[in-house]
Amino acid sequence: MHNLLSNLKIAVPEKIFVKDPESSALGKRIIEHSILLINDLGFDAFTFKKLGVIIGSNESSIYRYFESKHKLLLYLSSWYWAWIEYQLVFETHNISDHKEKLIKAIDIVCRTTKEDSNFSHINEIVLNRIIINENSKSFLTNEVDKENKDGYFIIYKRVIQRLRDMIIENSPDYNFPSSLASTIIEGGLHQHFLKDHFLSITDCEGQITPSRFFIDLTVNTLNLK
Repeated sequence: MHNLLSNLKIAVPEKIFVKDPESSALGKRIIEHSILLINDLGFDAFTFKKLGVIIGSNESSIYRYFESKHKLLLYLSSWYWAWIEYQLVFETHNISDHKEKLIKAIDIVCRTTKEDSNFSHINEIVLNRIIINENSKSFLTNEVDKENKDGYFIIYKRVIQRLRDMIIENSPDYNFPSSLASTIIEGGLHQHFLKDHFLSITDCEGQITPSRFFIDLTVNTLNLK
């Protein structure tokens, strides 16, 4: 486990980008300001031309890093899930009790995001809002099967599989561990969206957080003592 933690880094599948944005100051500015601009405008209204104006660079220079805004969204989504995976591994590796470990994992994937000072060019709080509002647009496309085959969603799936494995540790005979794990991941995002926009159809408000809801749901579903 120590070797896993020492080698763990925020890495995005290379096929998503043309040039690694982490390799240059311009690339990091593209990531930093694309997050802020998508948050301000929404993904549909976001364009490389508008981003170029913000960062003071030609639109063509952005295409040297990403061939489309869809690929940029895939990058942001992959980076986010890799960051979540890092927290999952780091914060649960010393927990030996299976139930406690699962509860901690659910809290990590569903909790309100706090900014991580380790990545100065990425505002994780704003990125989390983008994932809540726009994540489904990264895979609800006609190309999803090809992109899945090419490994674009490998990190997202790996996070779900880590949570699935913890569910199996707690309840080996439970028939739907993958379905429950993916429901927790996607449901956490959805409950955050509802509490921000549709309070009348969610109980997640105040002290009742998405983490608390999905911990309660999982503990009762698996009949954990």
